Amino acid sequence: MADMPEADMIVLFGGTGDLARRMLLPSLFFLDADGFLPEGFRIVATARATMSREEFLAQAAETVAERAKPEAVDQDVWVRFAERLEYVSADATTADGAKALAWALQNARRPIFYLALSPSLYGRVCNALAAADLVGPETRIVLEKPIGRDLESSRVINAAVGEYFAEERIFRIDHYLGKETVQNLIALRFANSLFEPLWNNLTIDHVQITVAETEGVGDRWGYYDEYGALRDMLQNHMLQLLCLVAMEPPSDMEPDSVRNEKVKVLRSLRRFTRAEAQNNSVRGQYSAGVAGGEPAKAYETERGQESGTETFVALRADIDNWRWAGVPFFLRTGKRLPERRTQIAIQFKPVPHSIFDGAAKADLTPNRLVIDLQPDEDIELTLMNKSPGLSHGGMRLQAMPLSLSLLRAYSGPGARRRIAYERLLLDVIHGNGTLFVRRDEVEEAWRWVDGIAQAWKEADMAPKPYPAGSWGPAGAFGLIERAGRAWSD
Repeated sequence: MADMPEADMIVLFGGTGDLARRMLLPSLFFLDADGFLPEGFRIVATARATMSREEFLAQAAETVAERAKPEAVDQDVWVRFAERLEYVSADATTADGAKALAWALQNARRPIFYLALSPSLYGRVCNALAAADLVGPETRIVLEKPIGRDLESSRVINAAVGEYFAEERIFRIDHYLGKETVQNLIALRFANSLFEPLWNNLTIDHVQITVAETEGVGDRWGYYDEYGALRDMLQNHMLQLLCLVAMEPPSDMEPDSVRNEKVKVLRSLRRFTRAEAQNNSVRGQYSAGVAGGEPAKAYETERGQESGTETFVALRADIDNWRWAGVPFFLRTGKRLPERRTQIAIQFKPVPHSIFDGAAKADLTPNRLVIDLQPDEDIELTLMNKSPGLSHGGMRLQAMPLSLSLLRAYSGPGARRRIAYERLLLDVIHGNGTLFVRRDEVEEAWRWVDGIAQAWKEADMAPKPYPAGSWGPAGAFGLIERAGRAWSD
């Protein structure tokens, strides 16, 4: 599918919320600064808060300046950007609220509606917009994930949105897919003849995907107690990373070509049974401990009462297809872990026969490809190399990293680490859905995750406590050690 004509407006629902302030408005500003916003493109923020345009501009200027540090905001760019901005106080879930937006959209032919709201409100907003005759054939809508908390609720939300928007005009956003290193994984696999012949069960031993957070749940416990780590992180971010690692080469970079291959991976994931859940998954919940050198409260203390919600998940996923049969994928994510890290580690098998002996044989370690997404973005391939110098025992070997660090490669004057939303917003403006998630993809992910949740219920698996500041319950180490591997900490 070719890109659509450029959009001429974006409406940010939840325009005074955390996501809009920290990510969306700064991203749009930087796109404008770099000349990527179309001429005449307008930005309308809307929320229930009563606020004048001047008050909104002052708030936007503060958040943009904070995000631009240590560089100062170019005032000429800010003046141009501010001219694009408008604020409308309205409750967009109501007919009157939608009508209040009508004057701001008068001349928009191809608007984008960005719902930076709770997914439970998506259907009501779409109904109100349609009733106010604000949804046209070229209108696009952006939905934040996770959409629903299970397959059934996801279908209800998607159906409500799909009543007014064609699938190709629905952009389900996952900001992980906007990260440079995630996109570079696609380039690494499919723009180099070196890796693809090795990207299979003949040469890869196992894959690890870790999304570790140092923060606790804090005052987000209302949301988190409903979703937990399984639905909050694993269902969307982690499964997207798994799909990009495991998918077959698409025929081209057209949106459906890429997304078709991701859906095939999700359909190939082995379903969890009660026995699978007991043997191949671990639930955890952080207790009191020390994080970042400071005392940290237990989740239940933050919650104010007992809770069966998991703040940590580790599991083994198996992909039952020809490429990946026998290659375990180990996934883990959690709150209050020792460090903030998002990483994909691809462990290759050892050489089939070592020609070295003595100390050199002991030095020999298998190759590993490590893709870091945060806090720093890097791709590092570990290769074996002769250790320089002389020794009595003959040749010595050492592992040497070959780095594709974006920070080091693009650290010249004026270099800036882009916000992941910049790439995704630019794609929405041009109607390119390649880095967005299709409805059947969302539903396949929920189908697999619902199976895990059901298996936990059948096995009566309560979360195991782990001290804040640790790498999770002891069972997480047993999970991977039973398979003869170890976490890459």
